[in-house]
Amino acid sequence: MPDSAARESIEGCDSRRREDISQMKPGLVVLLGSGETSSIGGQAFESVVRQLPAAPRIAVLETPAGFELNSAVVAGRVADFLSQRLQNYRPELSVIPARKRNTQFSPDSPELIRPLLKANLIFMGPGSPSYAVRQLQNSLAWHSLIARHRLGAAVVLASAAVAAISAYALPVYEIYKVGDELGWRPGLDFFGAYGLPLVCIPHWNNAEGGATLDTSRCFMGQERFAQLVALLPREMTIVGIDEHTALVVDLSSMQCQVLGRGGVTVIKDGREQKHAAQENFPLAVLGEARHASREPSSGLPAAVWEQALAAQAEPAPPAAPPEVITLMEQRQISRDQRDWARADHLREQIAARGWIVVDTREGPHLEPAVGG
Repeated sequence: MPDSAARESIEGCDSRRREDISQMKPGLVVLLGSGETSSIGGQAFESVVRQLPAAPRIAVLETPAGFELNSAVVAGRVADFLSQRLQNYRPELSVIPARKRNTQFSPDSPELIRPLLKANLIFMGPGSPSYAVRQLQNSLAWHSLIARHRLGAAVVLASAAVAAISAYALPVYEIYKVGDELGWRPGLDFFGAYGLPLVCIPHWNNAEGGATLDTSRCFMGQERFAQLVALLPREMTIVGIDEHTALVVDLSSMQCQVLGRGGVTVIKDGREQKHAAQENFPLAVLGEARHASREPSSGLPAAVWEQALAAQAEPAPPAAPPEVITLMEQRQISRDQRDWARADHLREQIAARGWIVVDTREGPHLEPAVGG
C-alpha cells in the first residue's frame, strides 16, 4: 500500500483532475438533414470550426458506409471537401476506415481509431443507420467518440448517422428497399446521457419521388411514417431535419440554432413545432435536458476515459493525409492478393510522402518518417 505521502500525492492528483473535469464542456453537435459536401454543409462546418483551436484536427469516421465497396471513396470525398472548404483554418484531416467488426478495419482496433482521441471535430455521414448501429454499439470507436465529445470535441453528423444516434434508429434500407415490417431498431442513443429521448430523422422533406411517390420523412412517406410514430414509446421526441439544413445543438448553453435552406420539425407529446432557418430556440423544446453529468466518464469503460484524458494532454501527433491513407489501403489489398511487387511500390510511394507503414496484428498503421 502507498505511504501517507504517496496517498496525499495521489489524492491531490485526483482532486485536480476532478476540478479540471468540472470545468469541461461537451462540444457542439450538428445534425445535417443532408448536404454535408454542399455549400450549406460547408457553412455548418465553418460555423463549428471557427470555435475550435487553430489547425483543428478533424476525423472522418467511415463506419456508416462500411458495407459499401466504395466506402473509402465516400469518406474520402468528405475529407477532400473539408480540406478545400476549410483550407484557411489549416485543418489536419484523418479518415478512419473503421468499417466492420472482426476485420482488419474494425471499430475495435486501437491503432485504427487512435486519431479519434485527438480530434477536435468528428464527422459521420451517409450509409445505413442499422449497419452503423450494429458496428458501433459498445465499440471502442463509439466510446472514444463519446469521450472526446464530453471533453469538448464537436460532433457533426449527416444523413444515416443522424438516424443511427437516435434512441430508436429508423431502418431505412430494410423498410424502403427490402420491404421489412414497419418497426424501429435500438439506436446509439447519443442524447440519452443528457436526458433527451430523441428520434432524429434526416431527409425530412425529401422529394426525390416526385409527384408519384412520397419520399418525405427519410423515404418513408407521411402515411407510413405516421404508422411508425405510433410504434414509438410515448416519451420519444421526434426531430425532423429538412434537406440541406443543419440543427446545431449546444449542450453547454442549452440552445439550438437552425442553419440552411429548410427547417426543423419537432414533434413532442403529439404537438408539432416548426423552426425556420436562422431561428434560435432553447434546448428545452426538445425535452428536459440536463447539463453534462458531474461524472463525464459515466457509461464509458474506465480505460477509454483515461486514454482520452491522456491523449488530450499530449502534443498532437501529425495526421496522415487522405491520399496516404488511400495508398496504405491499396497496399494492403495488394498484400492480400500476394502482389508483393505492387505492395512494395506502394510502400515506396508512401515513404516518398514522408510516412512509414507499420504492420500489426490489428492491421497496418502509419507513422511519420523520422526527419520526414
